[in-house]
Amino acid sequence: MLEDTIAAVGPPDEPAMTAARQLQARLTKPAGSLGALEELSVRLAGLAGSCPPPVPAPAAVAIFAGDHGVHAQQVSPWPQEVTGQMVGNFLAGGAVVNAFARQAGASVTVIDVGVAAPLPVPDPAGAASVDDPAGAGSLDGADGAGPRDGTAGPHVPRLVDASVRRGTRDMTVTAAMTREEARAAVEVGITIAGELVDAGAGILLTGDMGIANTTPAAALVAAFTGVDAAEATGRGTGVDDPTYQHKIEVVRAALRRHDPDPTDPLGALAAVGGLEHAALAGFILGAAARRVPVLLDGVIAVSAALAAAAFAPDSVAAMVAGHRSAEPGATVALRRLGLTPLIDLGLRLGEGTGALLALPVVTGAVRVLHEVATFDSAGVAEK
Repeated sequence: MLEDTIAAVGPPDEPAMTAARQLQARLTKPAGSLGALEELSVRLAGLAGSCPPPVPAPAAVAIFAGDHGVHAQQVSPWPQEVTGQMVGNFLAGGAVVNAFARQAGASVTVIDVGVAAPLPVPDPAGAASVDDPAGAGSLDGADGAGPRDGTAGPHVPRLVDASVRRGTRDMTVTAAMTREEARAAVEVGITIAGELVDAGAGILLTGDMGIANTTPAAALVAAFTGVDAAEATGRGTGVDDPTYQHKIEVVRAALRRHDPDPTDPLGALAAVGGLEHAALAGFILGAAARRVPVLLDGVIAVSAALAAAAFAPDSVAAMVAGHRSAEPGATVALRRLGLTPLIDLGLRLGEGTGALLALPVVTGAVRVLHEVATFDSAGVAEK
């Protein structure tokens, strides 16, 4: 599956991009007045191979959840049990990502790719199916009704059990995963992307959950970009100064032990990555292979995007950077990928929250090409 997906990832369509630039020049606005939105619309036309590209809707958020053996090194003040507890919160509709998803009209799928504790089996009567990932009905946010107050709202999250193993191993002691486990996690992401696209999703959004997952993210960023661990490592959930310095040394120790090869993305993911990082890399590759845009969230997503780009450099054409995470490794990764974030609000929550906030920006960029009149059609004089 992985090799076939990589083979299906192709470069952007240059004629479609040229047509989009020409259309932008004819629209009733000063040339360049929409700034970065104009180039974004061109990139999306190149991905779709058409001008204008399809409006990126409906949106589907996939939250990949996993635990980390490196948590034993005390890199996070939060207990590991919070990963599973937050998965329950996602399914109940009570997390920030749920609030933003309801606002955006996006579906939420939670994928257990490596949570340490067994998760409760969801009630199938209250879960959306893969054939209708957004659930039935229409979105009505006026009364606040939704899964949190017991009603079966239109965007009831669903849980997918795709556990590869119950958390990774401690990467400071041994490889976090075997190559086979890393491949299995990547292929989980590919499968989920394909299912969501087949169910009608026009844009995919990355989400993640895993206590201590910014530590492997920092290791991946350092491995793929060559920066020092201190430049790639942030405070995650807000650790104090001693814990932050310790966290940097933990990342350095893992990199010294494994010396991951950036030209071997599967090996790098296995050595110092997380199960959700590997799954997100596959999710990005799956979107790129289907020529559907994937809106990246924070540092976990962009560290996975570095792995996806190492697997298939053309996959970057499908990536849209939703926001600039406050985690320093995110800026390092985005710089290497050549992506400019759409918003910068100092966010560092994860879950897919920054990607959801950026979604209207992406949609607006495409709607301009569909709906704005040209000078000729509107009878407006040009300069």
